[in-house]
Formats: sequence, structure tokens, C-alpha cells
Amino acid sequence: MKIQRLVTMALLTGILFSAGPLQAGAEKLHKVKVKNMRQLQEYFRYDQKKPVIISGHRGGMMPGYPENCIESCEKTLTLMPSFFEIDPRLTKDSVIVLMHDDTIDRTTNGKGKVSDFTLEELRQFYLKDREGKVTPYRIPTLEEMMEWGQGKTVFNFDNKKVPWEIYSKMLNEKKWPNIILSVRSLEEALFYFERNDQVMFCVAIFNMDDYNSYKNSGIPWNRIMAYVGYSMKPEQEEVYRLLRSHGVMCMIAVAPTSDKVKPEEARKEAYRKELASDPDIIETDYPSAFKELVNPVRKQGNLFQGAGTTGRN
Repeated sequence: MKIQRLVTMALLTGILFSAGPLQAGAEKLHKVKVKNMRQLQEYFRYDQKKPVIISGHRGGMMPGYPENCIESCEKTLTLMPSFFEIDPRLTKDSVIVLMHDDTIDRTTNGKGKVSDFTLEELRQFYLKDREGKVTPYRIPTLEEMMEWGQGKTVFNFDNKKVPWEIYSKMLNEKKWPNIILSVRSLEEALFYFERNDQVMFCVAIFNMDDYNSYKNSGIPWNRIMAYVGYSMKPEQEEVYRLLRSHGVMCMIAVAPTSDKVKPEEARKEAYRKELASDPDIIETDYPSAFKELVNPVRKQGNLFQGAGTTGRN
């Protein structure tokens, strides 16, 4: 029996998506309303009937809308519901701003290391979009992004060298309900698990060894979302089955693969192949590109029967 899966434009079971007005005449936002840990866990709980969730890598981007930018996240939400991976990094005066790279060279009209500037000094620069065009938008602080995003979306923090102790203290003080932490090791996951009881973790589980490490870690499965690589691999089907049996969603990241395919129609075909391999979440630089890719067919049983997949290099 075939079950149709809508991409994120559909209603996600158990979480309220809404199109709420901003100001008079403004475009409406497709909101993901998460107000507490229970709702966050429900958002990331695997269910066969849920639609594929599209996540904006580095906040998502499109022409005129740069990465790690409040306005870019908002623009995406005018088109579809989404959650956003963002990159916290410390300034010279220990303010956490959003910037993927060590330097501001690629993404702004300035040059230099983030850590060599105070926040006030960074405010003089403007963000550039993916094509290198300077935009009217400035580097946001993490707090500014979180203030904007409350009641609108969920954020996946991909820590860029903020010391774990500072990170943990901040999370306990702010108690943001709508965040998940990307971690680079089981050690890092356990550090936060022992100190922060109101966060979930995006962890790398590529194979059975990774699965067993987290199974034996003491971290409950309902606090885990699994990043499984650049694509769903047929040889890891048993890992995906086990994760889903615990209610854990499987996320792939296509920024290094399908997002780079040209021209546009070929890239959309690459996206269709990834959708056919049945991930639960797709992280992409271009979430808006998935808006029209509706009704991918999901097969029960063998996930990879008839599906095109892109191998992980």
C-alpha cells in the first residue's frame, strides 16, 4: 500500500502550522509553534504519516537573502513551514552572533575574523547573498534571531567554537523551548545532557556502531534526531529501521551534494531522487526550492525499492 507524503506545505501531525499575519499588508508566515519540550519532541518524533520536513541550512537562502539572516528565515516562512540550522559564534567582546565562517570575508562586505571585532564594529558591515550581492541586512546576534523566532519556527544550533561551558550556561539561562543542538561527538552530547535538561540533540548516526554507541549512552531516544549523512543508504536500512522504531527521525543534508547540481531543473531532479529515498528531514541551502516538490510517494517495507539514491563520498 502506498502512502503519499507531502513536503512541508502539509500539516504536520501533532504540531500546529499556521499562517499568521505580521503587520498590515505584510506576507503571512507559515509558523511552526513550539512552546515547550513536549511539543519539540513531538515535532521531531518519527511517524510514517508525517510529511517530510525541509530544514534551511545556515538559515536558508535565495537571491537577495543571505545565510544566517533573520530576513532570510522570514522570507522562507512566507513560502512554507521550515526549521533552520544556524551558526553561533563569539565576537571579540563575547557576544554570540550568527556566522558560519571564521571570517566575515565571504558573507559580508567586510574582511577579518569575527573574533577580532566587537559587536558594535560588526554592525558596520552588510551581509552578501550567495551570488555575492550586498544586501541591506546586517549580522544578527543569536538573541535577536531567537527573539524573532519565538512562536514561528525551530532552530538547530551548529556551534562554531563557542566553549561548551558558555554554551551550556546560556541555554540554562535563556531556556529557549524551540532549539535542538547539533553535536560533533557522543562526548559533546553527554556534556550537554548532564547539564541541560530542556534541549534535544542532532547527532551523527551513520552506521550500526554509531547506533549502538547512542543506544548505550543513557540519552533517551526522545531527545535525539539522527543526522544520517548526505543521503539514505540502502546498506544502512536496518539502522534507519531501528532509529524509527524508537521514534527517531532520520535527516539527510544535501548542501554538499544535490544543492550544487546545475542547471536548476537538474537540481530539482536530484531533489526528487533524495525524496524518493524516504528521509524524514532534508537539510538544504535552498528550502524554497522544495515548495513545488509535492506528493512524493513513500513505500512501506523496503525503503529503497525503486528509489534513486545518491551515495555518500
